[in-house]
Amino acid sequence: MKTVTIRHELPDWSDWYAAELSQSFPGNTFRAAHSLEQAMALAPETEVFVGIGPKMTPDLVAAMPRLEWVQSLTTGIDNLLAMEAFPKGVPISKCTGVQGPQMSELALMFMLALSRRLPEVLAAQHRAEWDRRPQPLLHGKTVCLLGLGSIAETLALYCRTMGMTVTAVSGRSAAPNVDRIHPRDRLTEAAAEADFLVVLVPLSPDTRHIVGRDVLAAMKPTAFLINIARGGCVDEAALLDALRTGAIAGAGVDVFETEPLPAGDPLWSAPNVILTPHVGGFADVYHKQCFPTVRENFRRYLDGGPDALTEASRRT
Repeated sequence: MKTVTIRHELPDWSDWYAAELSQSFPGNTFRAAHSLEQAMALAPETEVFVGIGPKMTPDLVAAMPRLEWVQSLTTGIDNLLAMEAFPKGVPISKCTGVQGPQMSELALMFMLALSRRLPEVLAAQHRAEWDRRPQPLLHGKTVCLLGLGSIAETLALYCRTMGMTVTAVSGRSAAPNVDRIHPRDRLTEAAAEADFLVVLVPLSPDTRHIVGRDVLAAMKPTAFLINIARGGCVDEAALLDALRTGAIAGAGVDVFETEPLPAGDPLWSAPNVILTPHVGGFADVYHKQCFPTVRENFRRYLDGGPDALTEASRRT
């Protein structure tokens, strides 16, 4: 029998996972934690932790001496891989391949809202002002996807369906619905031809500030940057300067180097920017999207122990 602690930032989802897993794997103990304090109280007996990887603190990890496996309900686990307190040899599984629809819809929302100047439209509505002007189309525009994982493949399909030219920057040689792929050392050239540059790469030492002043300077003044990957992938100081000087037309940003974004951060008031609070993958059905992965990984864990999770990311 295994003792599992589940902590999602939504308490109802913690309860849902506990109930569903209990039904699938009777004889094991599944405990829902509705807060970090409750998770800390349950930590000493925890053998498996299921939760939001980026929300796991070093103190919480250190309080779990019996920990055998972590199942993150996110794709990003970079904080855990870099965490000094994380025990070596404990596998970390993540949920991948399920966020394509919601992330792609957010990217399209940014594209439409920015190009059609939706904030100005809403402001005119509040003033009861009839502000009629030609509306830009996504049809015929070029979108460049920086990164070609499963999310990018979904977004490429959506963009192609809307009549856009789709390019990418990746080490891959081909991908469905992508017209041209540039190697990473030609990122500035790819950015220069794009109407929308969408950041989709995971955060790593190689991708930290991959979109910096050189890439932003290469973009057209009519182009938009969209970051739905990780905050550290974009140099926020350089982005702020590009927005203030009009070097680019605007930006849609869902992820930030510091989260929550501090109230005094200048990005809040930057011109022509739309900010969302890291909701790209946070769909109303996300718990159900992830559950098959969690259930299958738990089955493998029960059958073969931590070593059975051969596809997990291990800290070395």
